[in-house]
Amino acid sequence: MSSSINLSLTDELRSFIDSNCGDGGLYATPSEFVRELLREKKARQEAAALRDGVLEGYQDWRSGRVVAFEGSLRDSLKTAEENETSGW
Repeated sequence: MSSSINLSLTDELRSFIDSNCGDGGLYATPSEFVRELLREKKARQEAAALRDGVLEGYQDWRSGRVVAFEGSLRDSLKTAEENETSGW
């Protein structure tokens, strides 16, 4: 589904967009350029969330808050929940 949005830009931002579009620019239209910027921002936010999850897992490991996986994810999750309840 396509949707439109209208933006008010400063002259400086409009000039920046224009310098990246059309002849000699990487993008054919301002819309194409702005969509690419939004996709990049979204990807950076998703990558940051993944990094935060990895760091949280590392901190859990360093603190001994880990459960050995022995073939059953349900059993491992149950053990982890029990450990969390009892304060590890």
